[in-house]
Amino acid sequence: MSAPHHRPPHRARTAAAAALVTVLALTTAACQGQSPHPVPPAGSSLPPVELSDIQDFIAKVPSWKADDWSKWAAKNGFTPEDIEAVRNFWDHKKVDDAKGIDTPTADTSKVRTPTAKEVVFPSLIRARPQAHPYDPGTAVVGKMLVETDEGLGHCSGTVVSDPSNPGKSNLVWTAAHCVHGGKDGKPFRNLAFIPAYNRSGALSNGRKQTAPDADRAPLGIWVSNNFYVMPQWTKEGLHYGNPASQFDFAVVRVVPPKGSTRSLEETVGGSVPVWFGAQPEDIASPSAYGYPAATPFDGVELEHCDSAPKPTPFVFDRSRPPMLSIGCNMTGGSSGGGWFTRKDGKIVLFSNTSIGNDIWLAGPNLGPDAKRMFDAFQQTR
Repeated sequence: MSAPHHRPPHRARTAAAAALVTVLALTTAACQGQSPHPVPPAGSSLPPVELSDIQDFIAKVPSWKADDWSKWAAKNGFTPEDIEAVRNFWDHKKVDDAKGIDTPTADTSKVRTPTAKEVVFPSLIRARPQAHPYDPGTAVVGKMLVETDEGLGHCSGTVVSDPSNPGKSNLVWTAAHCVHGGKDGKPFRNLAFIPAYNRSGALSNGRKQTAPDADRAPLGIWVSNNFYVMPQWTKEGLHYGNPASQFDFAVVRVVPPKGSTRSLEETVGGSVPVWFGAQPEDIASPSAYGYPAATPFDGVELEHCDSAPKPTPFVFDRSRPPMLSIGCNMTGGSSGGGWFTRKDGKIVLFSNTSIGNDIWLAGPNLGPDAKRMFDAFQQTR
């Protein structure tokens, strides 16, 4: 893929892969299929509403202001962790041991519009590995590391532009199921992001255990100090495709590695603007990038699927923005990876890997609610 937003640096792919970034379209948790289940124990704090009033509560979310988001986040465990503790947590062994988070499958029997019988789901497109060394544009794609009650896991993420800090973004876009356990769950711990993971290829071909840290994280490990997901995910999110999948996205803020004062965007050399409200018919040649870890992949290589057809829309809940699907066989570990296309000549992110199967992946259309969440998050620090 060609370089993102201004800067010469890294993003998701080489020119050979077409003029747009390809994101790792994966299943509803494109993290990995055999590792820690993102299912924290029940009983974690929930918004101050009765279970019977969930729908009423969710109906009010679109009218929230930044202060409402901040109060809700504070009441639901979205509190900053000890930065130094998280930095010290991720040594190279833990990075290597992080398994792709289980990839929920897409239950097409629950598809409502069009119906499962009416939807012509995409044909298989096999993922291709990015050639080493990764071109500068791919540095915006990286691994998201997390700790759940089940163990260490990884997903994928993308450096996105921050309109409130032009040229100096510290924001990463990923899937909600990569950072929060969903219904009856809680926020995951020790979140961190590694842009351009294994850029040189030093970890490839079974050399992960002996590769130097400089090749594992060539641009450093960036730990999170805050993130948001939609309340719908915390109330309804499950380990298979359901209406909450239509809100399976998250935005994460990270801080520089110790000793650095440069932003993430400055360090990787660019960022990708988020295209909110993209219509399926306007999305040409979509691509998906990620670090799939379940067979036949190993979680070490940056893979991508490039689709000639436009995304196929479908929904579980007609009242919510649709899911978008493209052909791709990426597996667990690719969840949260960005989906890219071109708009007005620039590479943009329009979705992320959420759910899927061995033939296609699906991600949420980022509608008005996603934009309101993103705008509110920009006002937090």
